Amino acid sequence: MADLRMELAEPVFRMEYRVIYGDTDAGGLIYNANYLRFMEMGRTELMRSHGLPYSAMEQEGLILPVTECYLRYKASGRYDDLISIATSLAELTRHTIRFHYRISRQLDGKEQLLVKGFTKHACTDRQGRLMPFPETVLAQISTVRQRT
Repeated sequence: MADLRMELAEPVFRMEYRVIYGDTDAGGLIYNANYLRFMEMGRTELMRSHGLPYSAMEQEGLILPVTECYLRYKASGRYDDLISIATSLAELTRHTIRFHYRISRQLDGKEQLLVKGFTKHACTDRQGRLMPFPETVLAQISTVRQRT
């Protein structure tokens, strides 16, 4: 059974995103699968902010496919909401990395949680074979937890 803990660990990377019409369904609510896109945005920018964009890992021949994900929907986001995507590195092993997320918006001057969740990724080569993170990449990812 999956580990459903989703607490954010410091340091937490935060970014904002304005919901566009294409992110919504016919009812004007954020389409449920788009929260996975928002999570991708959060982890991509978290890694970039620490000097390790995904493009650099791909140049090393690494791919990080999602092997597990979980979303807990708490409230509906809407077209034109300014959402906050909070992301943290929760776990790092030789072969996997796990991120936790909280996506929220401001409503009546208070933060309203829309979704919380996690994604877990395996480190693979371009052929999809599991491989350990190279030491240089592992060391650089490890610094994400150390920075504030």
